[in-house]
Amino acid sequence: MDNRRLFRATATALAAAGLLIFGCTPAPGSAAPESRASGSSAPDSAALKKFYDQKLKWRSCGAPGFQCATMKAPLDYAKPDGTEIELAVSRKKATGPGKRLGSLLVNPGGPGGSAIGYLQGYAGIGYPAPVRAQYDVAAIDPRGVARSEPIECLTGPEMDAYTQVDQTPDDQTESGLLAASFKKFAQGCEKRSPGILPHVSTVEAARDMDIFRAVLGDKKLSYVGASYGTFLGATYAELFPQRTGRLVLDGAMDPSLPARDLNRDQTAGFETAFQSFAQDCIQQPDCPLGNTTAAEVSARMKAFFLTLDAKPVPTGESRPLGESLATTGVIAAMYDESAWPQLREALASAMDGDGSALLALADSYYERESDGSYANLMYANSAVNCLDLPAAFTSPEEVTQALPAFEQASPVFGKGLAWASLNCAYWPTKATGTPHRIEAKGAAPIVVVGTTRDPATPYKWAQSLATQLSSGTLLTYDGDGHTAYGRGSDCIDTAINTYLLEGTPPPPAKKCS
Repeated sequence: MDNRRLFRATATALAAAGLLIFGCTPAPGSAAPESRASGSSAPDSAALKKFYDQKLKWRSCGAPGFQCATMKAPLDYAKPDGTEIELAVSRKKATGPGKRLGSLLVNPGGPGGSAIGYLQGYAGIGYPAPVRAQYDVAAIDPRGVARSEPIECLTGPEMDAYTQVDQTPDDQTESGLLAASFKKFAQGCEKRSPGILPHVSTVEAARDMDIFRAVLGDKKLSYVGASYGTFLGATYAELFPQRTGRLVLDGAMDPSLPARDLNRDQTAGFETAFQSFAQDCIQQPDCPLGNTTAAEVSARMKAFFLTLDAKPVPTGESRPLGESLATTGVIAAMYDESAWPQLREALASAMDGDGSALLALADSYYERESDGSYANLMYANSAVNCLDLPAAFTSPEEVTQALPAFEQASPVFGKGLAWASLNCAYWPTKATGTPHRIEAKGAAPIVVVGTTRDPATPYKWAQSLATQLSSGTLLTYDGDGHTAYGRGSDCIDTAINTYLLEGTPPPPAKKCS
């Protein structure tokens, strides 16, 4: 059996949930003062007028009802008369009945997730019918992502090797090999994508969204962003508060935190999610990690990772399942509790000497195809994160010093996630952003959604962002998994639908389960 087919539903669920890559935590960027805009729908300067006034040539694409086009934007907003880039956009027009409310932009997060893929694979067909009836659901692949001037870094075989490097080094030799892999990754990005690499910040992506808003004919931006997409949406509100319409920020980021704090918090989030999985696992007859206590499940999980570190198990192909790929496979299943049965099955098979099912979970996470090629998700993820914030660590020695804090945050994942946070230390482009609070004074009410046991965007981040935003309202989902909208809670969906369709945010401190 091709285990990639077995886990295709899991990969789809992850995409719909707003993928947030571990060890490469999305990070805030700073807004230059000249980027702040007035309340009109006009461009910031005369030099940008040609971009705001452009007419798109829409064509049918993908499934019936979807249209695609190409939109132009400046490579460098400081030099709008210079090099131009082409960004892929898509939409599905409102189906009716009811009053058309304009466009609803969507972004699934990442950074590096394809918004067009999300639109055509989920939002344009899976969002609640009343929302699709009254909105043109639209998407723009952010610069550097998927169809929009995609960042490229490694060949398929090089990426295979990169994903297998030991991320829990036991000595200086192993930590040196890990650092060398990060350096090779960064050098590959610089070699293959030199022009776009310095210009994929979240601030620039938000400015691209404003051009798209104007080209679509909307005076204000309505938007649903998941995971990193919440930071993109919050950045838009900061840059253009008077152009901000109905914004839903689901699985929220905290833009005030530096990269090291973000990574450590996310490490704790994955531990929280794993403990929820462990509590569920011991109640199932097929739990391969024990059936007595969650502590036993954690201990056996950690012990199995150590076993794989010493001796990977075969997978039926040239890539054996070592600790790094196994950890990625387990983390992938933390995004959606519906993947837990598949994870139990995959772990049982791996413990019995067949790592193919757990490898398939890791492959779905990395967006690796059966022919050995990779989407550019991981490349764009690093490029955006390393530009948006200064590196969490600048040397292996700094990681070693921080290990106790990360392992306290997660006994199961802490060591690996601490070392994964070293990736931006060798980035060829200097970070342009800084951690800061986003208030977006003057913006219309913004709904911030937080899930209490979210693995990738801890609930306290949503609490923080809702407090920072001058018009923020917190909507809480007491549950598991990454993000909340469209994941089975009628309470959450009703609150968000009401806001999108009527403009009425949920009452303060509303909680759903």
